[in-house]
Amino acid sequence: MNYTIKNDEIADFNESEAFEFPKYTSQLINWANQNAQGTRANVVGQMSDLFPQFMEECDDITIENWKEWYTKKYPNAFATATDKIFAQVQNLKNAIPLIDREMVERWVEDLVILKTFNGLYVQKAILAFLAKKQGKSYRLATPDEESKGIDGYVGNTPYSVKSNTYKTMKRLSEVIDVKMVYYEKTKTGLKIEVDD
Repeated sequence: MNYTIKNDEIADFNESEAFEFPKYTSQLINWANQNAQGTRANVVGQMSDLFPQFMEECDDITIENWKEWYTKKYPNAFATATDKIFAQVQNLKNAIPLIDREMVERWVEDLVILKTFNGLYVQKAILAFLAKKQGKSYRLATPDEESKGIDGYVGNTPYSVKSNTYKTMKRLSEVIDVKMVYYEKTKTGLKIEVDD
């Protein structure tokens, strides 16, 4: 049997109340945090290590005791993280008035036209480079092949070409026999890493 427990149910079972945030504010704070990196392990600690340690050391597992235990270990974490994130929120507040419809339209065009073209150009360049290295021909994937996670072929070998940031995103859900190529843009070109 399979079950699903929703986040609000988990909070209820754990007798912990979640904060309520006005519409869009949590998303903006989260976005600011991604840029500021305010809740990285070097600022607030590694939760996957700290919570088990708390569970071992504490006889009475309550949210109040967790907060007390945590703040003794990291007395400045909330202030440091808040300072980092709030500075980024201020940057967002300053940027939002600059955004008008024309800018949004330019952003959409940049995404759909320029970034798509340059992304495909990178794929083509990488496939051509690998083909030259291997003394084989290459081709870009068909739409059907793309839907299966293939970006192109070198000889008969399918390749998926992704930015190195893709590794941390864990988005490749397809189960296909494909060689992964990760690239990183540098000032002078591209660094690529090819799966064996």
